[in-house]
Amino acid sequence: MEGVNNLAYHFNESDEIVDSDIQKHNNNINKEGEVSRDNWGSGIEFLFSCVAMSVGLGNVWRFPFIALDNGGGAFLIPYIIVLVLVGRPGYYLEMIIGQFSSREIIKAFDCVPAMRGIGIGQVICVVFISTYYSSILAITLRYFFFSFNSVLPWSECDLAWAEPCYPSSGSSSNQTIQEGTKSSAELYFLNEVLHAKQNINDGIGLPILNLIGFLVLNWTIVFLILVKGIKSAGKVSYVTGIAPFIFLIIFLIRALTLPGSIDGIIYFFKPDWNNLLKPSVWYSAVTQLFFSLNVFFANIVMYASYNKFNHNIHRDANIVTTLDTLTSIVSGCISFGIIGHLKHELNADDITKVFKGGPGLVFVTYPETISKFQNVPQLFSVLFFIMLFILGIGSIVAMVTSVITVVRDQFPKVKYWQAALGYAIFGTLCGSLYLTPGGQSVLGLVDHYGATFIAFILALFEIISFCHIYGVKRICKHLEFMLGFQPSAYWKICWYAVTPLIMGAIVVYSLAFYEPPTDNGQDYPFTAHIIGWCITFFGLIWFPLIMFVEINKQTGQIIEKIKAAFRPKANWGPLKADNYEKYQEFIKNN
Repeated sequence: MEGVNNLAYHFNESDEIVDSDIQKHNNNINKEGEVSRDNWGSGIEFLFSCVAMSVGLGNVWRFPFIALDNGGGAFLIPYIIVLVLVGRPGYYLEMIIGQFSSREIIKAFDCVPAMRGIGIGQVICVVFISTYYSSILAITLRYFFFSFNSVLPWSECDLAWAEPCYPSSGSSSNQTIQEGTKSSAELYFLNEVLHAKQNINDGIGLPILNLIGFLVLNWTIVFLILVKGIKSAGKVSYVTGIAPFIFLIIFLIRALTLPGSIDGIIYFFKPDWNNLLKPSVWYSAVTQLFFSLNVFFANIVMYASYNKFNHNIHRDANIVTTLDTLTSIVSGCISFGIIGHLKHELNADDITKVFKGGPGLVFVTYPETISKFQNVPQLFSVLFFIMLFILGIGSIVAMVTSVITVVRDQFPKVKYWQAALGYAIFGTLCGSLYLTPGGQSVLGLVDHYGATFIAFILALFEIISFCHIYGVKRICKHLEFMLGFQPSAYWKICWYAVTPLIMGAIVVYSLAFYEPPTDNGQDYPFTAHIIGWCITFFGLIWFPLIMFVEINKQTGQIIEKIKAAFRPKANWGPLKADNYEKYQEFIKNN
């Protein structure tokens, strides 16, 4: 541990305070236009906003099919382990950095200026994710509105589909379903909603007009939530942070009462111990953790930066990470209960054969099960899709707020509503690409090259920057100054060693056993991979580029220039002058 501290101080020298520090800080703040920033209306708004951000589509849409692909219960154990050793420490760390500095992710790296490119790359990741999340929400809104039909449109077969089909509304337990026959719910999703092509080799096609209308509606709602900045977003969090749990309890009760559901739930909790030895399962657990908690994606630092300086983030970090885990488990019980029910209905001998991965879970498996409800299936359909939309909107609001905060910190004269409107227009244009007949193929490509792959690398270097170069000792001092106590040994050990080692192992594994993404079981064309690697390059190039720029603009010999580029900037520290002065006094006395 002392070696890590020595590394931090090798670059940053010492925390000795000189009389001109406060004046330098204030001059730099005024020069950059960072005079003030809004705060959450109350601490509970911050907590609910974090819950709404972290408890989202990653829990209901992504977690179940990742769990199934990795052996059900065999995935649950690694997921909880990496949550404790990577997720919680990372979440708490980003909260501390954000609240202490009152800065978004890019300017938070003023503590290690040479590493600011990491923050830029993470913001680019957020942009990619927000655009395809918006397309999923557009499809969700379509299903929501069509749930009010007297007969759910995906419950019966349509002769126009000209494919072998069985109706999702009826029980299949007394009929033999030939191999290759699809449910009406699946064919409705593919033919009526997506107008899907087999794969990207068949082309992308033009945007589907009715889905574009729902995409515009989605971004209009996001704009209205953010039009007054963090104040209006905080008020909406009372709905986005609470309502989904009510819906989840309703669906859990319903899932437990379905015939055959217990078989699916047993599969979810029963581990295959052999799978625990597979590195791919642990890799998937960390991947899911990123998308579930939203950790290492710039959003947590941004939300915490709007906190009051002494807000109890220790309590909130524990609450949010615990709620996120419980939500994933409840969502898993619901999803696997439904899958067990479908296995019972279809007389299937293998639970994995009735599952539709990815969007299929949300837009095929759930609607198919709801269609079988004898009493008011429309009500359950409405409840499910409004729940899904609320879950997604909480996450996308956090992503958009992250980007807007970066824009306004760089260009203070831009008004919040102007930035929100501009991003809504941008999001609509980009999101329309995913709402073409080949849109799901594009989504898979962007998700792999523009989100997951970049996120792992940047997350590792974020941990190294904050904990090893800047130093865990300083971070502990920041927390002690804000809250009056030092973090426990658990947090320190994770920040020093455990979390960086696990993240490093994951990055090495992902590079050593790299497998290119596939499109509906087929290889993407060579051109698509070239585009994908260009996306990755655009996300990662800022890291070495900004490091070179920061080192080059320093004075002195090369060693001195490197050291200077890794020292905190003169304006680093609490943003408000009175907090900065008190912190300097705290450092002198401790």
